[in-house]
Amino acid sequence: MAHPKSKISKQRKRKRRTHKKAGIPQVSTCSVTGEKHLYHRAYYDTEGNMMYRGKVLVKLEEEEA
Repeated sequence: MAHPKSKISKQRKRKRRTHKKAGIPQVSTCSVTGEKHLYHRAYYDTEGNMMYRGKVLVKLEEEEA
């Protein structure tokens, strides 16, 4: 089995990990509906339809009463 030649201190290990962090997600506004959504993600408009890039992917079905 492989063993490290010397122990890496906690301080040295934590310094290396300081640069690994999540960025702020980018938010876009739809030019058709005006809804705010994440880039490259489908979203729902106010009527309940699933939209992507300004086009309807899944239309909400109306229930007959």
